[in-house]
Amino acid sequence: MPAVGYRPVAKALHWITAIAVFGLLALGFWMVDLPINLTKLQAFAWHKWIGLTVLLLTLARIAWRWYAPPPPLPDTVTSWERRLAPLSHGALLFLLLAQPVSGWLMSSAGGVEIFWFGLIPLPNPVPRDPDLVEVFRIIHEWLAWTLMGVLTLHLAAVVRHDVFRRDGIFRRMWRSR
Repeated sequence: MPAVGYRPVAKALHWITAIAVFGLLALGFWMVDLPINLTKLQAFAWHKWIGLTVLLLTLARIAWRWYAPPPPLPDTVTSWERRLAPLSHGALLFLLLAQPVSGWLMSSAGGVEIFWFGLIPLPNPVPRDPDLVEVFRIIHEWLAWTLMGVLTLHLAAVVRHDVFRRDGIFRRMWRSR
């Protein structure tokens, strides 16, 4: 069976999220070591705004997957890959939800109000608490490292399928049907 492609909505949500996540990771690594100044404050604001956008995109992706399930895997995919694929995608979706939520909780515990893109005020889900800030900071950092690990596996799988096996898995998310 030839590889069947994802629908355009799924592709758009995937690629917009991917660009945002890689940008967030780069921004996150860059901004943490900056001295406290206007640049750092602006970088943190953009990191939060884009992170919350990833949260919304991920919710939209989950809703879309429910409405339009992913296409079936081609026959060339082995049984162990068939078992692992939904687990790895589930892990990615979980991390894309948990990571921005942990950042939001960290800001809230720090008493920092978030105005999404400077316009829409978000509620503070937890009270101001310096101990909670540290807990959520550690969670946020570990989730980031875990996300990078799962993304690395995801990209390695793409290379394995597209470069070595040439079974059309990558093209399902790239080209039109």
